Formats: sequence, C-alpha cells, structure tokens
Amino acid sequence: MKSPKRHLVTSALPYANGPIHIGHIAGAYLPADIYVRYLRGKEKDVAFICGSDEHGAAITLRAKKEGKTPREIVDFYHKLMGDAFHDFGISFDEYYRTSSPEHIEMSQQIFLELKEKGIFETHRSEQYFDAEAQQFLADRYITGTCPKCSSEKAYGDQCEKCGSTLSPTELINPVSTLSGSTPILKETTHWYLPMQHHSEWVRDYIENGKLNGEQHHDASKWKSHVVGQCLSWIDGGLQARAMTRDLDWGVPVPGEEGKVLYVWLDAPIGYITNTKVWAEKNGKNWEDYWKNDETELVHFIGKDNIVFHCIIFPIILKSHGGFNLPVNVPANEFMNLEGDKISTSRNWAVWLHEYLEDFPNRQDEMRYVLASIMPEQKDSEFTWNDFKDRVNNELADIVGNFVNRVFVLTHKYYEGKVSNPTFDASSQFEEAQTAFKTIGEKIEAYRFREAQALAIQLARIGNKLLTETEPWKLQKTEPEKTEGILNACIQLVAALSVALEPFLPYTAKKLKTGLQWEGVKWDDVQISQLIPAGHAIGEMPILFQKITDEEVAIQVAKLETSKVQPEVEVEAIKPNVSFEDFQNMDLRIAEVVEAQRVPKTKKLLQLKLRVGNEERTVISGIAESYEPEQVVGKQVLYLANLAPREIKGVESSGMILMAENNKGELSLLSPERPVESGNTVR
Repeated sequence: MKSPKRHLVTSALPYANGPIHIGHIAGAYLPADIYVRYLRGKEKDVAFICGSDEHGAAITLRAKKEGKTPREIVDFYHKLMGDAFHDFGISFDEYYRTSSPEHIEMSQQIFLELKEKGIFETHRSEQYFDAEAQQFLADRYITGTCPKCSSEKAYGDQCEKCGSTLSPTELINPVSTLSGSTPILKETTHWYLPMQHHSEWVRDYIENGKLNGEQHHDASKWKSHVVGQCLSWIDGGLQARAMTRDLDWGVPVPGEEGKVLYVWLDAPIGYITNTKVWAEKNGKNWEDYWKNDETELVHFIGKDNIVFHCIIFPIILKSHGGFNLPVNVPANEFMNLEGDKISTSRNWAVWLHEYLEDFPNRQDEMRYVLASIMPEQKDSEFTWNDFKDRVNNELADIVGNFVNRVFVLTHKYYEGKVSNPTFDASSQFEEAQTAFKTIGEKIEAYRFREAQALAIQLARIGNKLLTETEPWKLQKTEPEKTEGILNACIQLVAALSVALEPFLPYTAKKLKTGLQWEGVKWDDVQISQLIPAGHAIGEMPILFQKITDEEVAIQVAKLETSKVQPEVEVEAIKPNVSFEDFQNMDLRIAEVVEAQRVPKTKKLLQLKLRVGNEERTVISGIAESYEPEQVVGKQVLYLANLAPREIKGVESSGMILMAENNKGELSLLSPERPVESGNTVR
C-alpha cells in the first residue's frame, strides 16, 4: 500500500429532522475535524465532505405532525445544523444536501447504471397499503403490537421497547399512522440488492483488508467493534435488501410513478454529489477523489451506521465499478448524558446550537471535553460537573496558567521581546518533541483522546520548568538563566499553538495572534528553535474563563425541566364486572410477620401474614424486588378469599397485591397511615 496523494474524509450525513447534539459531535464530527485539521497541518490534499440527509419516512412523519411540508422541515434543519457546525468550528470543505437537483441527478444516474449492469433483482411482494390515504406504507408509517414483548407501540421495522428488529407483517393489529386505519396487503414491485452474492469478498475486505485479491488497507487499524459487528452480519447470512420504496418524498425512481430510492441508497451517494459540488467550485476534478487509487477514503460515523458504510455502500460502489472503497470506518460508540441515554424524543440532550448560545465564544471548552471523553472504544458519559472540572482544572489551570505566566514575564522583563536561548533546556525540548511526534501517530491511529492529552502535555512540561526554576526569583541573581528559561517557554507556547490546532482551533489562533507568529507546518516543528530571539510578541488575553457552579446548576436544571416524559404503556383495561362480583372479593390489610425464600426458586418468598387474629401463609413472587428482611413488619393489601393452591409443596392461602412499573419492578401496596391488621379494604 503506497502513501496516498489525496485524502477524502466524510462525516455521517445528519438527518434533517432535528438539531445536532453533543453525542453526534463526539461520535462523527469532532473526530473527523481533528483528523482533517491535522492533515491540513501537514499540507496534505484533503477534502472534508458532509451534508444533510433530507429524505426518508421520519422527515415526512415530522412534517405531518407539525402541519408542514417535508421541504419546510429540511430547509429549516439544514440551515440550523449547518450554522451550528460552522460556529462550532467543524471545518467542512463542503456541507450540501441530498434534496438538491445535483444529488437527484447523481443518484438516478448511479441507480440506472447499476440496473443496466443487472446488479439488482426485482421482486414482487405484498406490502401494507393504506386504502384511505391511497398510499403504500413505509416501515415507520405502521405501528402495532410487538410479537416479542407485546408493546403496543412497535414500529414496522423495530420495537423500541425491546429492541427487536421487525418486519411490518410481523406486527399484531397493525395500524397506519397516516389515517389510523388498518392497512391491507397489496402487491408491489421493488428493486433489491442481493447482498448474499457478495459475502465472500466483503468478508475478505473487512477481515483481511483485501480487495480483488490485493491488499487494500491495513485491517489491523480497524476498530474491533466495527469488524465484530460486520462479521456478525456476514455470519448471520446477508440478505437481499430493497433499494426502492413506495413513497412520494425522496429521489424519484426514473420511469416509475410513486417510487423513490431507498434512503440508504441515496444518502451515501450524497458524499459523491457533495464532493462533485465542492470540486466544481474549486476548479478540481471530483473523480480524482472518488475514482483514483492514490486517494484514501475514510468515513467517520457512529456505531449505528456501521453496516451501511462497511457492507451496503461498499457493495454498491464495487458493483458499480470504478469507485474507491473506504480504507477505514473508525466508528465511535455512543455518549450518554448525566446517567441516562441521550434521547431526542425525550429532549434529553445538550443541543449544539443552544450550547453556543449559552456559552458564546467558548467552542474550544466543549471541543476539549468531548475529545477527552470521546467514546472511541466504549460508551462514555458527559456530565456538567465533569465539564466544569476539566475546563477549570485542565484548560484554565494548566494551559491558561502556563501561557499567561510566560507572556506576563516576557513583557515584564524584556518589554515583550523573546529573550536569548541562554539555558540548557534540551531535556525539556526532547520530551516535548517526542510528545509532539506521538500526537501525530495517535491521530493517524484514530486515538484522539490520547493525542489531545499529549498536546496538553506540552503545557505541563512548561509549567514544570517554571515551577522548578522559578525565574521570577532568578531575574536579579542569574539574569542569563532567566532569559534562557523564558526563551524555552516561548518555544513551548509556539509548539502548543501548532499542537492544539486540530483540537482547539480557536485557542491555537489566539496563541499565534498573541505570539505575532504565523506558525509552521506540522512536519517543520523543531521546538527548540521556532521563534528567534528579539521577536516581539503581543498581548495575550485570558484564554479560558472558569466555569462556575451557578452555570452548571443552570444547565442541569435546564435538562431536567425540558425533559419530555415518555408515554407510559399500560395494559388494556379488562372488561367490566358487576358490583356484586366486586363485593365478593374480600380485601384486607395484613401484616407480614415472617418471610423466607422458597428453596430452589429466584422469584418466590414464603410469607406468614397476620390477618386480625388469624395467621395465613402466602407464596408471593416478589423475591427479585425485595429481600425477606425488607418486608417483615410491612402492612400489605391482601386478597383473603382466593381459593388456596399448592406452590412448591406449600399451600398458599390468598394473594398479596402489588404494582409493577415498566421495568418489571414490583412494589407492595400499603396503607398511607397504619390501620389494624385484618381491617377490610373498601
């Protein structure tokens, strides 16, 4: 594998039906931006491509819910997301959209070329159709009861309660979300990508990095969870997947009324379209970036998009012929928030555009924290208290403190001019040069957390030098040594301005402005001789304002007050009973006087109850929610006249009543205030 002449880097196309949150940023956009800024620092030919994914059923559902057109929805969120990315410093070369005329033309062209090559299969099948709306129903247009967990709000493609993958015909009592009516099955024809015919080469590509028998990429650099998820799909048997849908919003299938391209065919083609748009603006040939083996393609995504970018899209590209396949897909895991999963539907998220409003001109603080906890190999968690601690203790106290001391002392002792190198700082320079070199190696290995920590290490080295030598005490007795110490520190600040640029671009710019220095490219950094003696530096503002407890409290309160509570699923109410039937139930208050586990069971406790002057034995399935000692002494609601039955060799007389939450946890029902044991419940 030869060194690439060009780099094409993409980030997952965000879905244009909602804003961007910090989980998205940590997953697919910040790591890509760090990687791209590093490549630019090495003066590489790189194109950083992204754009809004503006088709699919979720957008039409949101439009219907809000009483708007799909176009109004995508126009609004395309601008909101694009502005947020720009303001946060995500440095796309092109951020375009899949509803554009250019993209429709490109997608239709690729579809027709695949069709003419005989890549697709056509299948007639029965799909749900809404007779009232006169429309075939996409998976998300159908809800019903999950056949696995009995949730009554499962979608046609997935049950969000139990996580099972479904097909619409598996749903019990399916309902159209368009009209609320029961859909009917109706025949339709679609084009399918027969992925099962590609299993062998896809496995070799994923597992060994080989394509057409030749080494294509270094498979050892792929993340284990990416490879593992792909191999799980392949081992499970790849299946034909429909590449068209019966919808009216999407890229129209040429020559077919009422059919559009499947969003996972049209969306990744957006990378190609957007590259072409960028190339035409900049006098370049887009095919150099997509159809040339001297270009290296890398997709940055979240783990929920792994299969599409590692299996489905590569099959499409290879089947078409002539296109580059990715050399890596460094997918990140998920980021949680304050002890819970980030959820757009529950509004449990830190939205990027709102952060930028609440913390203006403090992009680098969030970039730093997200890179520090980036979920590269496993899920991670963001909390506002951790955000405060990292900004205050690391950015302000380490980086900000070091830079401030160097600038203050240089202005105080040398009128703002770089002093002479009259101190042997070779050990510090060697340590810093090694750290700087390793930063690049870590970035190229997609280990951005470690890379950023090494960049901060340059400031730690400088702080240690100042603390150990105390130049403010040496100025009068050893002025030459003081000059050399501060010269060494200026070189470290200059190196820091280069090292931080991929991670904290706004801070790096402030450092270079303060140094009155344009910087050098990454490979030219020789830390001992970056800025000559006599060079005049400017003023340096405070780099990082500390985060206050009050700011944290405001953000935590904002989360809690804006959270949307999920709809509670309850079982359907049973048919009515007569009042006489109800009166036949003898409900009493009983006191638990003894409790023990039933041997060889996980769920059962044997309880001795005092009911007035009597004692009763009851077997109850509460052992997974309560320890025996937790229930002794409690007053409980007891159905006294339920016919006795034998359970695990013990006669159980009656039943204690309890409530169950959506997690399956049981709660005993007790009176609000103590009453006499045996009293009737009315």
